[in-house]
Amino acid sequence: MTQRFRLPMDAEQAYEYLLAANMAEVQFRHRRFIHTDSVEDQLRQMADWLTADSPKFGIVLCGGCGNGKTTMLKALQNLLNHLNIRNPNARSGFSDCYGLPVVDALHIANLCKTNHDKFLEMARYDMLGIDDLGVEPMEVMSYGNIMNPVIELLSKRYDAQLFTIVTTNLQPRQIRERYGERIADRLNEMMAKIVYRNTTYRTDESQIVSG
Repeated sequence: MTQRFRLPMDAEQAYEYLLAANMAEVQFRHRRFIHTDSVEDQLRQMADWLTADSPKFGIVLCGGCGNGKTTMLKALQNLLNHLNIRNPNARSGFSDCYGLPVVDALHIANLCKTNHDKFLEMARYDMLGIDDLGVEPMEVMSYGNIMNPVIELLSKRYDAQLFTIVTTNLQPRQIRERYGERIADRLNEMMAKIVYRNTTYRTDESQIVSG
């Protein structure tokens, strides 16, 4: 049985690490970190999930544009790189420590079309972050074959019970409508959910487009 990833610490320590990692990611973007009640709740939920004995082996961060989902994903990626936690399931040729590759959904669709072997390799990664689920084309054509890249990748990761984090602007109803009953039910089984209800952080007095 494959051992599922959990941070080797309690929820409070995980929260402190995630808070620091999120602050660093925001500062890297030359923005000001704003610690609101919503951010506190998101960090607590993520810390709890990353340390709990849960049957869920994935998590989806869902909500509107610009409200911190990708920041959380990249903060976790950087945190894992910093912690160097040994991966007991590491395969030959891969790092002995956990790492979280992050790709956007559009890249997944393009890779499925242009380099299917690499796409299949990505589907088998021990950990994977998928950013902006829903922006990619549903179907791609390769050598006369019609493929559904994200559906295929998520199905393979579901079957193998692989750690997967997804960000999306889609609402749960839209996910079901776009990807169908089968993949929606699998996502419900494999993934916990954090809803980002706060408004966008991408606003300031110098914004180009208003409204």
